[in-house]
Amino acid sequence: MNDHDRDRDRDHRRLGRELGLFDTDPLMGAGLPYWLPDGAIVRHTLEEYVRQAERAAGYRHVYSPVLGKRELYELSGHWDHYSEDMFPPMELGAEQVVLRPSLCPHHALIYRSRSHSYRELPLRIAELGGMYRSEPSGVLGGLTRVRAIQLNDAHVFCTLEQTVEEARAALDLIGRAYADLGIRASRYRLSLPGEGGRYVAGPGLWRRATALLREVLDGSGIAYEEAEGEAAFYGPKIDVQITDRAGREATLSTVQIDFHQPERFGLYYVGADGARHRPVMVHRSVIGSVERAVAHLVEEHGGAFPVWLAPVQLSVLPVSGAQEEPAAELVRRAVAAGLRAELAGPEQGSLGARVRAARLAPYQAVIGEREAADGLAAVRLRDGRRPGALPVGELVRRIGERAAARGVRLWESDPPA
Repeated sequence: MNDHDRDRDRDHRRLGRELGLFDTDPLMGAGLPYWLPDGAIVRHTLEEYVRQAERAAGYRHVYSPVLGKRELYELSGHWDHYSEDMFPPMELGAEQVVLRPSLCPHHALIYRSRSHSYRELPLRIAELGGMYRSEPSGVLGGLTRVRAIQLNDAHVFCTLEQTVEEARAALDLIGRAYADLGIRASRYRLSLPGEGGRYVAGPGLWRRATALLREVLDGSGIAYEEAEGEAAFYGPKIDVQITDRAGREATLSTVQIDFHQPERFGLYYVGADGARHRPVMVHRSVIGSVERAVAHLVEEHGGAFPVWLAPVQLSVLPVSGAQEEPAAELVRRAVAAGLRAELAGPEQGSLGARVRAARLAPYQAVIGEREAADGLAAVRLRDGRRPGALPVGELVRRIGERAAARGVRLWESDPPA
């Protein structure tokens, strides 16, 4: 098989349909995929992982609506600098409302809804929320470019002195997530403004934000490249780039420092001196768009997801109908332990056919006459190894430990990833 064929076999659009992860329908529209049950498991597990990681890092989660009045985006600057990527306004009586292209204006309003003391900062708020981009039909493709996006977004409101540490902590969070997901960054990019009027005014604020981001990158020891014309309209950003099997590069994660929106929204905190001070807004996304993240995971792993992400973690295969009850009991024990296990009985074909059908499950447990009599299961790992027969309770415990540990290791004897 040549490289072109291997890349085609890893294409997430083909695999997504073949593995029953997601699909599209012309009646729903281009760029609006729907998620099938196994894909929904991957998505839900990924989202819960991010929420847990954010909670552990001191973030608090919020929900905000996917609609906003046009005036909101005029205030944030999106209407002047980003309207070409927004859906047209909808008339509601005397008002115009818009599907949001970004979550940051909503989070600015959430911060503004209460007064804040310097003692509360840094205030970290996060949301897995929907946003919408009016992408041209010609650029849409699978999950990588869609019109309805579920974004892993967060904003840290902090003092100027806290900004570098908060941005650096966000980069660390991204790095840990990539290790757990079994993916890697192809490069880091410091995205700067270019020529033209697509960026907000304020050269002094741009210089200050850029200097802070350079300090973050240099202090983290990360090699990076600078790219003009890639900044957000309101400020520079660190882009964490990934590359797919076909060599196409995309941004998955970002860290941004924003002086513009705190000023536009009149945000403040009360300092130790009793006076009002302007906070800095650090935007960060650990996995970016859930759609793009899943697309990359499908291609990177060829559908053979890490244990903790796999739609089916354990496939239980009785050799004959006589072993179906002990096999079903193993499935029940695994499910009760929080694992995703399925029974693949003889009605689904020969044992060899069932083994092949379950090839992407991290673990297979084969139960024959001898195993059933002794309360054992013959274990097969996805990578071809066969650790041997184990008591079913021990097997459930070991798989549970590997799932809880996350990462990409299948067994205790694996070399570190």
